[in-house]
Amino acid sequence: MEKDNPRAVLDRLIGDNGDDYAGLSKLIGKNAAYIQQYIKRGSPRFLGERERGILARYYGVDEKILGAPVDKARLLGGLRLMPKLDIGASAGAGALTDEEWIAGQIGFDEKWLKKMAGDISMLSLIRVQGDSMAPTLLDGDDIMVDRGAAQRPLRDGVHVIRMDDVLMVKRLAKGPAGHLSVLSDNSAYPDWPDVAGGDVAIIGRVVWTGRRL
Repeated sequence: MEKDNPRAVLDRLIGDNGDDYAGLSKLIGKNAAYIQQYIKRGSPRFLGERERGILARYYGVDEKILGAPVDKARLLGGLRLMPKLDIGASAGAGALTDEEWIAGQIGFDEKWLKKMAGDISMLSLIRVQGDSMAPTLLDGDDIMVDRGAAQRPLRDGVHVIRMDDVLMVKRLAKGPAGHLSVLSDNSAYPDWPDVAGGDVAIIGRVVWTGRRL
């Protein structure tokens, strides 16, 4: 059914509004064939969070009908399910992905989650790739990201960012004139001590991490 198929929903929105695939692809900053390939060929399998958000705002619709993860479900005992997204924020040389989907869910105490973020629905779990943030974060760690922090004034700390089309996790520090220091905790990796703030898209602030022993 269409309501369960984000591709069919998007295709209908495009047709009803007189838009075209190439124009929508340009709107989200992709190559001209991106939307057509997504709808007709199923590649990518899922719209990325940034692209989905742009399209939802453009058409004035809820992101859920375009494939956004369903809001966290409550469990017995005051627990809430957190979606674990099947993407990795690079803590090494960098990795780029346009796809994200739920790889699983983990239950957390709801009261504890409210201490992590003002809006629980803005929390997500993703996986760290690489060791440039060691010893703070290690390859394979799960990190909880408060995406709501991207809408608030920046606080120094560890963030998931997109820079030069690369998704990564780095330590940010505010500098003068709107510039940022983008830092690696592992001294074997480079720092970028003077980056224009406009060149860094902040996805969210890392508020928790967990790992296997």
